Amino acid sequence: MDAQLSLTVDGTVHSLTVDTRTTLLDALRERLGVISPKKGCDHGQCGSCTVLLDGRRHLTCLALAVAYDGAEIVTADGLAADGLHPVQQAFLDQDGYQCGYCTPGQVCSAVGMLDELKEGHPSHVTEDLVGEIEPSEVEVRERMSGNLCRCGAYPGILAAVCEAARG
Repeated sequence: MDAQLSLTVDGTVHSLTVDTRTTLLDALRERLGVISPKKGCDHGQCGSCTVLLDGRRHLTCLALAVAYDGAEIVTADGLAADGLHPVQQAFLDQDGYQCGYCTPGQVCSAVGMLDELKEGHPSHVTEDLVGEIEPSEVEVRERMSGNLCRCGAYPGILAAVCEAARG
């Protein structure tokens, strides 16, 4: 069965018809040609498909597109609409890129994670549950643990996210 839906992707409104079993990732990549989110594991385990969905980081390989009719999606490409986002610049400055396959998901996850920090959302390793949460290396590692890098660029990714958190 097909369904009609509307998605705002990186500021552009798209209307499309999809089979109700279509994932949001497949709708983005195959129907709209938005290739920034990557298909890594297709099981929600690697984070390569992470985007900002209505302002929160989200795995698109586990989401059915029909559930997000009217949603606003920002990809790593959309973050760079007016020049590099500070997180993207930090990835460049700290050599957080290797092959680049995981990078769009890493960047979107980092942006979402930094917003969560600012909003005061604790993680499993947050020591003080009251007040401002410090973006320590331990905190950043925990919060970014859902994004895998097959190249092992973790030292650069960690440095980049910590730099962006300080900036």
